Amino acid sequence: MTVRTLTCQVTAVEDLTPDVFRVHLAGRSEAMVHAPGQYLELQLDEETWVPFSIANAHADDGYLELHIQHWPERENSARLREVVLHAHQLSLRLPGGDCVLDTTSQRPLTLIAAGTGFAQMKAIIEAALESDPAREIELWWAVKERRDLYLESLPREWAATYPNFRFHGVIEVDRPDDFANERTFAYQGRIDDVLARSIDTLAGCDVYLSGSPGMVYSCIDSLAMRGLDPSRTFSDVFAYAPREPLFPIDVSSPSKESLT
Repeated sequence: MTVRTLTCQVTAVEDLTPDVFRVHLAGRSEAMVHAPGQYLELQLDEETWVPFSIANAHADDGYLELHIQHWPERENSARLREVVLHAHQLSLRLPGGDCVLDTTSQRPLTLIAAGTGFAQMKAIIEAALESDPAREIELWWAVKERRDLYLESLPREWAATYPNFRFHGVIEVDRPDDFANERTFAYQGRIDDVLARSIDTLAGCDVYLSGSPGMVYSCIDSLAMRGLDPSRTFSDVFAYAPREPLFPIDVSSPSKESLT
């Protein structure tokens, strides 16, 4: 898609937690076309554009949703919140990014997100369920504390509505006793360690990851021997923080020892 610059109206700003707020934007629907998983850039000043995943699948309704992590101690973050709260209009560039839902694939989806990386996965999930409500989807959402699952009710709703959707909440500091439910599971620990001990195989799956480069690559290293297919593994990190080799070992072909 051609990248476009446009002006949008700020229609609502909602605090989801003390650290995360949601922004609703409205504009011309034809200018807001994007693929599920893409991001936009928001203009902070004449020289500064800040990227954010678009948190909703395109529905031709002139609506965009952003989930923004607020870091009060960071100057740009504080400025951004002030701009969003007080500006009636914002300048945007979109769409960006190649980590998008493959609409031609019917393979099971495994989606792995940390923090506000959930925004990207939300758009992918909305589009996937709209296309095929019976598609198998596993969402792994990693946070430090339970309150950081800032829209916990939404994946719970998906799990209750769609029999092939499962929600895995990974909480680093504690495992709440009241978390688990039908097709909803709780884990304690680092996401890479939890994935390594919880997933037997990813053979035949499309895998999407959203988070910091360190988080994404540690998860790939943990899952490399679980049937993870490099050609069916997607993350924006691969574009802005590439690693060579992507996988820690060659998992695309058997070793000599395994053939003897």
